[in-house]
Amino acid sequence: MIRTLIVDDEPLAHDIIESYVAKIPDMEIVGKCDNAIEANQLIQQGEVDLVFLDIQMPEMTGIQLVKSLTNPPKVVFTTAFAEYAVEGFDLNAVDYLLKPIAFDRFLQAVNKVKEGLDNVATNFDDFFFVKADKKLVKVHFSEILYIEGLKDYVIIKKEQGRVIALQTMKSLEKKLPSDIFMRVHRSYIVNIHQIKAVVGNTIEIVENGQPKFIPIGKNYKEELLKIVESNKL
Repeated sequence: MIRTLIVDDEPLAHDIIESYVAKIPDMEIVGKCDNAIEANQLIQQGEVDLVFLDIQMPEMTGIQLVKSLTNPPKVVFTTAFAEYAVEGFDLNAVDYLLKPIAFDRFLQAVNKVKEGLDNVATNFDDFFFVKADKKLVKVHFSEILYIEGLKDYVIIKKEQGRVIALQTMKSLEKKLPSDIFMRVHRSYIVNIHQIKAVVGNTIEIVENGQPKFIPIGKNYKEELLKIVESNKL
């Protein structure tokens, strides 16, 4: 499911995009904003995959918003002004839609987004790279015990040592294969194969020879228990 945010100071633009999203499977609207400041707050929560973003808005433009984000979601700019196209694509926007937006052109942009997300989700090796200590550090999936989120940073706890990276939990989660890793809390992702036990609302993992208990968020517990009960651990 592509979690979509609409940002535009024109109510009619909200209505049009919302009606288009309703026609496409695997998309849901998680928020609608009429200014970039409010949109920034929602994006920072890490629950947005795609933003349909107007450019000319009061207080902060859509381009200024994207430039301010450390790890922006996928962005499709929507505007009545073609002269912003070059700058928009310089910010790695997926697409640039000129108003009035036709549905076939909207669908084309969504398909680009889906293709990009599919490539991220399936292009796995047995490792990935994260930026830490002013360099790119290789981390193998098998050596990760769990990952802890701390604002704009993540702490990757390994069997030997740890890596602290400037990255959000949401962006890192997209790099991890779902058959090995699971989000169990807003602030924690665990290696499923490292789980020793589920104790109440906690998961037990062995870290440095000692038990480590990780909290289970109420929104994640049901899915975790399904995995436990189906003997996938």
